[in-house]
Amino acid sequence: MAGFFVDPDIAKAKTLDTTFYTSDTCYNDAKERIFAASWQLAGHTGEIATAGSALPFTLLPGCLDEPLVLVNDSGGRLRCLSNVCTHRGNLLVTEKCALRSIRCRYHGRQFALDGRFVSMPEFKEVLDFPAESDHLATVPLYRWGNLVFANLVPGLDAATVFGPMTERMSWFPMGDLVFRQDLSRDYHVSANWALYCENYLEGFHIPFVHEGLNQELDFGAYTTELFGYSNLQLGIGKYGESCFDLPESAADFGRQVAAYYFWVFPNMMFNFYPWGLSINHVLPQGKDRCKVAYYTYVLDETKLGSGAGAGLDTVELEDEEIVEQVQRGIQSRFYRQGRYSVLRETGTHHFHSLIAKFMNK
Repeated sequence: MAGFFVDPDIAKAKTLDTTFYTSDTCYNDAKERIFAASWQLAGHTGEIATAGSALPFTLLPGCLDEPLVLVNDSGGRLRCLSNVCTHRGNLLVTEKCALRSIRCRYHGRQFALDGRFVSMPEFKEVLDFPAESDHLATVPLYRWGNLVFANLVPGLDAATVFGPMTERMSWFPMGDLVFRQDLSRDYHVSANWALYCENYLEGFHIPFVHEGLNQELDFGAYTTELFGYSNLQLGIGKYGESCFDLPESAADFGRQVAAYYFWVFPNMMFNFYPWGLSINHVLPQGKDRCKVAYYTYVLDETKLGSGAGAGLDTVELEDEEIVEQVQRGIQSRFYRQGRYSVLRETGTHHFHSLIAKFMNK
């Protein structure tokens, strides 16, 4: 299949060819070229706070389906390991637990909490054993506050990917956020994962699609800032009481910021509101469907339900309706590519440029 091209000049550029959203080959190629090569949300440290605790999880379930385990080793260091035994491929840890070592319940192979091979019954006669391949693979981790991210194929420097966001929000007390399972939920969307991200990446549609949100934000002051592997949409509020009380150390001190909308390539959204943080993790489930996991972290419960961070369920359903219509529309024989608004769609153009870069590797 021919590669994708997005002209770096947004005034000349055309959007991605629709084959990216409709082709099984493109979807399968994206698993390795985009998702395995990028940083993905793995969990939060509150789930494995004590030494010896272990938490199995699947990285990008329904897409990569990679079995991993977060381990707080005996020295208090957080590690991410392959959760697959190096003997016969059995899953090692099947539920959250406390461990002194990791032992496979299939044939008894044992590993230390740092992933190193320790012992194996009935293997004395095996030559050249153990080898490096008998240790559990270690997966790179990146921590920001209580959030943990993992990367299967090293290459993208975490500081480069997350740096613009962590620096901009350095004043925000990430360590004080409290995860609220009762306010978190999943949404199932009948659209390609990238269409969902594209919709997020431009505020162009807000006056047309989100009546309630448009009443909170000053659309004329809405801006998008581009970074290497992320961008920021800055939502300026119309009402001061629905905005951040920013410290003088903040880069945006003196501005009426109602929301920070950060996107990190390829599929993570970090939405900061005066009440806390809402993370949208877009999980591809097929070429024409995705699951959006909303994780809610509360900082100030008294501010819930106000400002741009109120009514998120309504905003989500309005977005879903639009992107599902687009998924149907791009299958038309009369549509292949569109053009960008130079003023309002810089985020989408940036996203498409990164997709083309990774897909053409």
